[in-house]
Amino acid sequence: MSTTESNETPEPQAEAAGAAPVSPEIRIAELEAALAHMRDEQLRALAEVENVRRRGERQVQEARLFAIDRFARDLLQIADSLGKALEVAPATEDPALKTLIDGVAITEKTLLDVFARHGLARVGAKGEKFDPNIHNAVAQIPSEAPVGAVAEVFQPGYTLAERTLRAAMVAVSLGGGGAAEAPKPAADQSGDGAGATIDIKV
Repeated sequence: MSTTESNETPEPQAEAAGAAPVSPEIRIAELEAALAHMRDEQLRALAEVENVRRRGERQVQEARLFAIDRFARDLLQIADSLGKALEVAPATEDPALKTLIDGVAITEKTLLDVFARHGLARVGAKGEKFDPNIHNAVAQIPSEAPVGAVAEVFQPGYTLAERTLRAAMVAVSLGGGGAAEAPKPAADQSGDGAGATIDIKV
């Protein structure tokens, strides 16, 4: 056997021992699958970045908005005092007293306007449908109001950017058109409407 023949003999054996060649179609399919996977991962990463950005913006906005939470609670007592002063103010023709009462009314309106500019809104009015999210029912009374509506408001409530800062202290109507006077609860000095409540389901 010649030297040339001995060198050429192992080549077919080497090819047989190696991996079978991959067809172009299979290779293209593998590359397309890998590309699709990379695109999916990229989209997921972009979505996560966007979620983090939005969450951060929302947290900053809420921090700015609710930074006045405690300060607003303290101011509610001033609004309550002005409102009660107007409730008990007598009808009078005395110019000096009338001017004083008008000044109190203007002060209250100015304060409520400032509240509104900062997202603080007064809630709780006669005739409203009872809502446990914004109303704190302390009694049920017969009244001309529909059943389940607010019949009396003992203390207005406030919301800060649609979040209840203090629930309104109210009496809920039983209907019937009765003229019974609603029991007056003790004045709430805490500013948060806390006190004995009646569990009313309407």
